[in-house]
Amino acid sequence: MTLIEEALTQTTGTKACEIGPGAISAAATMFRDLFPEARKAIVVDDSNTKKVAGTFVADSLKKAGIDVVEHTINPDGSWFHATYDKVEEVRAAIASASGAVPVAVGSGTVNDLVKRACGELGPKYLIVGTAASMDGYTAANASITKDGMKQTLSCPAPLGCVIDSAIAAKAPRDMTASGYADLIAKIPAGADWIIADLIGSEAIHPLAWKLVQEPLRDSLANPEGCASGDEREVRKLCEGLAMSGFAMQAMDSSRPASGTEHQVSHYWDMEDLSVGGRPVSHGFKVGIGTIASTATLEFLLEQDISRIDIEEKVAAWWPSFDALKAELPKIFGGRPSHIRRAEMESAKAFPSHEELRRELTVIRDNWPDLSAKIRAQIMPLAEVKAKLAAVGAPVTPGEIGVTRERFRETYAGVPYMRARYFGSDLVVHLGLMPALLDRLFGANGVI
Repeated sequence: MTLIEEALTQTTGTKACEIGPGAISAAATMFRDLFPEARKAIVVDDSNTKKVAGTFVADSLKKAGIDVVEHTINPDGSWFHATYDKVEEVRAAIASASGAVPVAVGSGTVNDLVKRACGELGPKYLIVGTAASMDGYTAANASITKDGMKQTLSCPAPLGCVIDSAIAAKAPRDMTASGYADLIAKIPAGADWIIADLIGSEAIHPLAWKLVQEPLRDSLANPEGCASGDEREVRKLCEGLAMSGFAMQAMDSSRPASGTEHQVSHYWDMEDLSVGGRPVSHGFKVGIGTIASTATLEFLLEQDISRIDIEEKVAAWWPSFDALKAELPKIFGGRPSHIRRAEMESAKAFPSHEELRRELTVIRDNWPDLSAKIRAQIMPLAEVKAKLAAVGAPVTPGEIGVTRERFRETYAGVPYMRARYFGSDLVVHLGLMPALLDRLFGANGVI
């Protein structure tokens, strides 16, 4: 049994997946197998993905005896991204094609629009991916800009997924680089999960861990090959990204796929981070976050946590959540949306003195074993940077329009933005965040 086959036995939504050169030829057969009663499909694409795959998929469905309605988003070729008004457009198109099974043909944007529209309307759907640009094809959520903020909205995962690696290998290089950066993030995210598991915050799910971590190093082994469009290397990247989505389905959580680095991306999502008027890709934001989260874990490994004075740490902790809450406007520079989110998330995660004492005791008493596991899990920071550079992804915040000063402010706020436990939370609980910020962003900082 292949890893994909094993994943499909545990996924909550996806029942079929084909990845490989020429896989697009299986789309019509998969459609027939998954939707045996269907007589009609609506193929949703954009002007670019229509050329590389949309027309082929529509024609193959017609040859299989399926009536096809086609909806091309921005057929004039103008640029767009996953905003809620586009969800409404796609939702209206699907609703008007009464009884048609939606088939999304595209990369992240088209994928997310169709997924969310189907989540609101109810029909099951098929995905035909055209680039190795992110891990969302097989995930049960969609990233949509709504109410002025990028949000992760829930929706059912696709019933079937087809990714033709020969087509993905010909996608623009920055799309492949973005997917690679999204995948390399799973390495420090795994270390964050190891820490959370030890303190009893979120137990490691064996299958979800296996699906993400087992193929991970091989999928990341050849960034130069991914950058040059080598089909075999891009196929491995596609498979690694798909496994991440399957793991999230198996656990019904994004924990297997995200750690501190994704919180950096979410923070910038709330600020609509753009360069030249175009939003920075999810993968590129995550990639820069991965550099910071890897440096954070290396910083922790330098500390002699087995000898910490726990009572000193507890005494230095906030006397109450209200005391922390009063400081949030300063931490977030008065940004109302950030403050609201931090208040909500931090209220769920704020440890009492007794809870902090218990957490730090577990960390201290198990530090030799825990530090060995973290060291074995992470990739050295220099190697992370080299791989990102080799695939064509940014390695400095300035490349995505972020100054070091802005990044420092972002990273200081990240631990308060999500109730989930990460390595950055341990840094805060140890009272080491000022020292970490100097290590990352000081005069001789690593970022």
